[in-house]
Amino acid sequence: MNRSKEKSSGTKSVILLILTGLLWSTGGLLIKNVDSNPLAISGMRSMIASLVILVALGRPKFTWSLPQIASALSYSATVILFVSANKMTTAANAILLQSTAPIYVALLSVWILKERAKLLDWVTIIVVFGGMALFFFESLDSRGMTGNILAVASGVTFALFNIFMRLQKDGSPLESVLLGNILTAAIGVPFIVGSLPSPSGWISLFILGVAQLGLSYVFYSEAIKHSTALEAILILMIEPILSPVWVFLFLGEIPGKLPMIGGAVVIGAITIRFVLRNLTGRPIFLKYGVPRRSRRRNST
Repeated sequence: MNRSKEKSSGTKSVILLILTGLLWSTGGLLIKNVDSNPLAISGMRSMIASLVILVALGRPKFTWSLPQIASALSYSATVILFVSANKMTTAANAILLQSTAPIYVALLSVWILKERAKLLDWVTIIVVFGGMALFFFESLDSRGMTGNILAVASGVTFALFNIFMRLQKDGSPLESVLLGNILTAAIGVPFIVGSLPSPSGWISLFILGVAQLGLSYVFYSEAIKHSTALEAILILMIEPILSPVWVFLFLGEIPGKLPMIGGAVVIGAITIRFVLRNLTGRPIFLKYGVPRRSRRRNST
């Protein structure tokens, strides 16, 4: 009976993870469709997402602990930096450079979590930074270069978000996401004055807030309870793969050859690292959240 229930939960988790990845992957396309200030886009998207997450949480439990506040701050920085990067460089560059976050987690964990990085981590870090270098070899104007730098910065803040979320593994980290969205809304919404989107832009903003940011986090927080770390990270890789595809199909934005090669190196190296770490039974980090405890420890 327990096995049947666990299998059903696992299937539901995979479906929710696929939905999460699909929703996240629409960010680049929808952001580019909103003709407004990046801070205004970030603020309005987060304001709408806050309402969705608040409804899902019911009664949020704010502890105001250092990890909860730090998670909210790093989340807010990530959201603002990612939207700004999308406005200044290609969607492919923005999402692929942000997807280097697990590498910064490996580096920062040594300092914050006191967890040593092993040989596999350092090899992966070297390969990933080599792939990242290809993004900057292509001839870009100052805006494109600035966008790439902002995308790299969003990967760093993403890593910090993961680490501080990990520190809340025994609590309810979704409250940090709610706080982060409220903070982003407070910062960004005032910039909507004088930068009003077109009617189609408002539709994109609504979808960004409700689905791409709000529902995706609700789905993710439920899915991660019943999924292994390996399943989650591999399924969620559809986000950096599909994001530039949507932008190409609907907006005709074509990423350069070197960034695409660099992106393949980054995604490949990170995926291989997670697979090998999982095979050795070592704990690994997840994008947007906390690694699940092993099934053996949780089984009854």
